[in-house]
Amino acid sequence: MGLIRALVESTSSSLGDQFKEYVNCPTTEKNIIIQRGQVNHGKGNKNPSENVISNGSAIVVPQGMAMMIIDNGQIVEFTSEPGTYTYDKSSEPSIFTGSLGQGIKDTFKTIGKRFTYGGQAAKDQRVYYVNLLTIPGNKFGSPQPKKITDEKYGMLEVTFFGEYAFKVVDPILLVNTVIGANPADSISYNDVVGSQLQSKFIEKLTQAISVVMRKYKVSFGDMGLYNSDISDEMNVCLDESWKQKYGLEITDVALNDINLTEESMAKVNKVDEAIIFSGQAMQSGLMASASADALRNASSNENGAMMGFMGMNMAAGTATNMMGAINQNNSNNGLYNPNPSQPENGTLFSLSNKECPKCHSKVTGKFCSECGEKLE
Repeated sequence: MGLIRALVESTSSSLGDQFKEYVNCPTTEKNIIIQRGQVNHGKGNKNPSENVISNGSAIVVPQGMAMMIIDNGQIVEFTSEPGTYTYDKSSEPSIFTGSLGQGIKDTFKTIGKRFTYGGQAAKDQRVYYVNLLTIPGNKFGSPQPKKITDEKYGMLEVTFFGEYAFKVVDPILLVNTVIGANPADSISYNDVVGSQLQSKFIEKLTQAISVVMRKYKVSFGDMGLYNSDISDEMNVCLDESWKQKYGLEITDVALNDINLTEESMAKVNKVDEAIIFSGQAMQSGLMASASADALRNASSNENGAMMGFMGMNMAAGTATNMMGAINQNNSNNGLYNPNPSQPENGTLFSLSNKECPKCHSKVTGKFCSECGEKLE
């Protein structure tokens, strides 16, 4: 048996006039992946047989579809090239790979064999169509926080959501996996990618995000720029559970948003603050701001401005030592060398004291408070 290209128009009227049966693909809903072909009996078929495709029947293959004939649980014919074919039982089995290439031939040799499904008649011939078009708009989300490793922040817990697209790259493998357990007339996306594969998708997506982050040394906030890289990594991660078993491949992953848990957000903020305040320019700015605040506070000190300025002098001395250490650390490979010309803490005001030449008392102004002597 085999398929022979038929040079006829793919219309019901012409097919019904020329063939005993003609098989076509019913109009499908968006989420239908596999569906059984609709057998129409032509005008010349006076004694049609159910579940049997007569010799010489026409089979129509629409664009973007793969078609296969299953004879008593065995895949015997396959094509992914659009057109109209004549079913010839006297010829050898045929396979038209279309854009699927050599891989589908290897699958046909390995899996194009009898598989069982219960409750069917002893004589059962079916035509199945498989949607080869990319199926977009499949939403995903992490129901629970997932752990990822960030180059900058370390281990973080995140939730994420978005959409992905996939397509069937091995329809024989898909039909062999699904039809044997569920010989339905139509099989939807949800029937194939159910809770098990969806959970596997989320698990591997978490892994793919971490791999891409390490590979390109980017942080979690920039992952939306690496959707194509995540898609490639997803196919590596899902090879065993999606491609090898179901013949499915991810074509695109759109990571719409990735959010931190409260604990991870606090960790990120802490790291960011430490990085910001470790810079010399930022530290100098903070010191200038603190000095301005100290001047304002000193002028309004309840013990008098002089006490306020003395306290400010002590704080300034300490801050000077700290800034000197930071500056020396930045310029001398971390070795702190104190400035020999730097005054000792608390001596700023003592350097301006004078001695009265008459009574030898300590004087801080222009007149001696003890004897009234005027100082030069």
